[in-house]
Amino acid sequence: MSEFDSTPRTYSGALLGAIAVAVVAAVAGLIWSSSISGRVTAQQAELAESRQENVKMAAELRETNARLRVATEELGKSQGLTQKEMESKAQEILRREQAAEVNSQRLEASQKETAQQVSAVSSEVSNVKTDVGGVKSDVAKTQSQLATALSQLESVKGDLSDHGSLIARNHDELELLRHKGDRTFYEFTIAKNNRKPVGTVSLELKKADPKKNTFTLIVYSDDKPVSKKDKGVNEPLQFYSGKDPLLFEVVVNAVNNKNQVTGYLSVPKNAPAPPSVK
Repeated sequence: MSEFDSTPRTYSGALLGAIAVAVVAAVAGLIWSSSISGRVTAQQAELAESRQENVKMAAELRETNARLRVATEELGKSQGLTQKEMESKAQEILRREQAAEVNSQRLEASQKETAQQVSAVSSEVSNVKTDVGGVKSDVAKTQSQLATALSQLESVKGDLSDHGSLIARNHDELELLRHKGDRTFYEFTIAKNNRKPVGTVSLELKKADPKKNTFTLIVYSDDKPVSKKDKGVNEPLQFYSGKDPLLFEVVVNAVNNKNQVTGYLSVPKNAPAPPSVK
């Protein structure tokens, strides 16, 4: 009897363990199912709320469109325009806005280009200013050199008492006197016994001695002859000429030979000019 009684007790313990496991699994399943169910319910509620919001927004949009149509119709009636004409005006406004935008872009590009050109011109002006500064410096230097050269010219008294002047001893020095600008100069070469017009007067060589560098010259001024006898090279021969007498001056720079001399006539700037010079 004891042998048969021990076997059923063993089966009964295993069964209880299996039942316990099943119960635990069932409880866990119920908990998980409840959690999932809660989440689904929350999502369904959010979805329903979103649908309600969409319905509300759609209704508001329909109401807005209805008001816009009414306003458009009233505007059309007040302006005497048909729907087609209003659409045409709307398209025209859009085209104007697009054209204005394009013009704005062009204006901006033009302003940029103008700014670049202004910058380039400013740079050129700066360069010109630099060049002008250089020219001014050169002019000042030239004036200084001219003043120095003029100071080196010989100042002598003429054959009239108390009348002194600067004389040029050659063509280069004569150019310096021309730059001084206070007198007009006429260069000449005169042959013996040949009356020659120079400026507004005439000159005639009567005698020349190249060894002694002396000469005799007749000056015809205001139809009157004035003799300058036995004068030397680079000696100012002075006389008055004109309706309002002005001091004229003849300087012979070289006695070329017995029959020829070379020099110049110096007259004030306000003296009458010869007909050929006018």
